[in-house]
Amino acid sequence: MKLMINHQTHYQYTEQACNSIQYIKMTPFNNAHQKVHYWDVSVPGERCVKQDAFKNIWITSSQRFAYEQMTIMAQGIIELSPKPFALNMTDHLNPYLFLQPTPTTLCNAEMKEFAHRLVPEINRHNLMKLSEAILQHIPYLPNQTSVKTSAIDAFQDRQGVCQDHSHVFIAMCKALGLPARYVSGYLFVPNTSHLASHAWAEVFLDNTWYCFDTSNQLFSPEAHVYVAVGRDYWDVAPIRGVREKGGIESMHSIVQVLAC
Repeated sequence: MKLMINHQTHYQYTEQACNSIQYIKMTPFNNAHQKVHYWDVSVPGERCVKQDAFKNIWITSSQRFAYEQMTIMAQGIIELSPKPFALNMTDHLNPYLFLQPTPTTLCNAEMKEFAHRLVPEINRHNLMKLSEAILQHIPYLPNQTSVKTSAIDAFQDRQGVCQDHSHVFIAMCKALGLPARYVSGYLFVPNTSHLASHAWAEVFLDNTWYCFDTSNQLFSPEAHVYVAVGRDYWDVAPIRGVREKGGIESMHSIVQVLAC
C-alpha cells in the first residue's frame, strides 16, 4: 500500500520574529515495514541534516530575517509492507536505553498497582489487556491536555489523546521492567483525509519490538508510518524551536494521509 502524506504547520505572530532556530523531526525512515519513495521538508532559511541519538533524521533550520508568519511543510510517498509483523530490532539501539526514566513517563503508586494487576505475568496478551484497560480509564478526549501533560497527570485526570495514552502505557511498562518507547508518525484510516499526526508505543519483548496503539487498540502496524522513536514525546517532537521577539505565537496544522 502506497500513501501520500502532506503535513503543513503554519505559524503566525503578532509582532515580527527574528533569529529563530527550528529543530524538525518530520522525516520517515526505511525499515522492514516501510519504504520511503520520496520525502521533502520545506522550511525557510538555512538548514542542515543530521541524526539524533536515536538515529532519527533531524533537520536544524535557522532564520536570520524578520517574519510574521512561517510555514513548514513535509510531504512524500511511503509504501507500507502488506504483511502484519512485529518490528524486529534492526536499528542497533540498545533496548535498555528505553528503561530510562523521564519526567513525562513516571508512575505513581496507583499506576504501578494498576499495571501489576493487569499484567500478573509478562506476555503480549496481558500487555494488550493493559492497553485496553488504559483506554477505558483514559477515554480519548481532544483539547484537554497539552504536550506538557505527564503520564501521572493524564492517569489522574482520566482524559487525553494518543500522546497521553502512549506516555501512560510506556510508564507502566517501565514499571514492569520492560523497555518501552514512544513512536511518532502517521496513521492511515480509509475514507478519512484529514488526520492529526499520530503517536503510539512499542515494547521490547522476546527480542522483538511490538506495536501498542492504545488510542485505536491496534497491535500490528499495518497502517502506521514511522517517523521517529524516543523515550517520550520530547525526544521526537516534530518541531521545537526558539526565537527572538514575535509577540504571541499561534499555530495550526493540517495533515493528509491518502492512499495513492
